[in-house]
Amino acid sequence: MIDVRRSGDRYRGGETAAGIESFHAFSFGPHYDPDNLRFGAVLACNEERLAPGAGFDEHPHSHTEIVTWVVEGELTHRDSAGHASRVRPGDVQHLSAAGGVRHVERNDGATPLVFVQMWLAPLTPGGDPSYEVVHGIADSTPYAVPGAGALLHVRRLAAGERLGLPNAPFVYVHVVHGELTVADDRLGPGDSARISDETDLEGVAPGTAEVLIWEMTNAA
Repeated sequence: MIDVRRSGDRYRGGETAAGIESFHAFSFGPHYDPDNLRFGAVLACNEERLAPGAGFDEHPHSHTEIVTWVVEGELTHRDSAGHASRVRPGDVQHLSAAGGVRHVERNDGATPLVFVQMWLAPLTPGGDPSYEVVHGIADSTPYAVPGAGALLHVRRLAAGERLGLPNAPFVYVHVVHGELTVADDRLGPGDSARISDETDLEGVAPGTAEVLIWEMTNAA
């Protein structure tokens, strides 16, 4: 089954007056939809747009694997476990909230910040929080989130390039830049596909594209 969700159908949130725009692919906060709570281990896929100087003040998370991909600009991160970093395009940031952690996310730069943040349900709740940033992850290098039974594939495709999608029970595809054709569906920026129980699927990029692909073994 291939369930395509369009960018324009995402829930809008944030606080425009504070320089924050949010676009939610799943049920989130006041936008409650009991039929759109999760797919596989993915609980949220939020596109966040922060104006210079804007950000999310310190707030808590628990029992969530949080993976962030910066599209443009620079993200400043600080958390209650003592981690502080700047995350840029091409970096994978992973915060395992485990039993509980508090963090701050801000745009301390002079240009707009856009990032995609994905929340995954852990296989086992609790434990100690952890944090890492992989700087400049290479194309086709999978990033493992074992706590959620998931692999993230970052693909940067040339025009006309084909890619084989994982043969997994759950596959979540999110287009960051460009377009990707899967079966008979053409996905554009911000579009996604939720793929379950399909095998030997291919994607084709009509032009250059950047795509995030989650490979998941179960619903966590």
